[in-house]
Amino acid sequence: MNTPLLISEILIYPVKSLGAISLSQAEVEERGLRYDRRWLVVDDNNRFVTQRQYPTMALIEVSITENGLQLRHRTRDLGILTVPFQPETFDLVTVTLWDDQIESVIVNDASNRWLSEALGFSARLVYLPDTSPRLADPNYAPFDANVSFADGYPVLVIGQSSLDDLNTRLSEPVSMIRFRPNLVFEGGLPYDEDQWYEFTVGNLTFYGVKPCARCILTTVDPEKGEIAGKEPIRTLSTYRKRNNKIFFGQNLMTNQTGTIKIGDEISVLSRKQRQTMSEEI
Repeated sequence: MNTPLLISEILIYPVKSLGAISLSQAEVEERGLRYDRRWLVVDDNNRFVTQRQYPTMALIEVSITENGLQLRHRTRDLGILTVPFQPETFDLVTVTLWDDQIESVIVNDASNRWLSEALGFSARLVYLPDTSPRLADPNYAPFDANVSFADGYPVLVIGQSSLDDLNTRLSEPVSMIRFRPNLVFEGGLPYDEDQWYEFTVGNLTFYGVKPCARCILTTVDPEKGEIAGKEPIRTLSTYRKRNNKIFFGQNLMTNQTGTIKIGDEISVLSRKQRQTMSEEI
């Protein structure tokens, strides 16, 4: 009898590249999980910044309260920053996220000051309003859907067995948070998620649209806020590399809304052609 596939973790990252929040359940919306990557840190050129350039961003913890987000620096006494759910300014800026130009709203001066002090450069915090379009890549998306400030797609899933397999190949194991998934599941073979196309989580249908290409961000130690070396990218490149890209995890889309929770069963309805990481390679 096959072991069932069950959701074991649900994670959101309200401010792109800052700390994660672990949830017992989440609301699925068009742009992804509610609150996931709806805020973004930008520099003076209105270009997005992440742990790729500033690994100390990993030291800023994020929580959700009734009044908004709360940001706290793990190693410095900067006080607690409360970020309202809706911006307190009407200042529109066009921010650059990879190749996209996205109309966003500056949150408030207090957030800009706190983040500039925490990160050591002139930073601003912006919010992505519902009215600002950002469509997923039509080369892969099976339907039109807007995306948050995530790199390219609304949701990312990784199997726990995939991480377990990777860790058997490393001299020092790494945690799942290095890969910043939204959904983690137990059961199944390592990298089984590579081949998922249509599947359900509880009552909602998702589509596996594209394997997730990985970068230097996975080498940042989230506990120390610093690049820890060349792993796990170096090891992944020995068996998960195609066309100069290294893949780990599957990007997802859905055209449904509703609630998912830990313990929900995953039912795979259809699979892609049995060819590892076939989309990009």
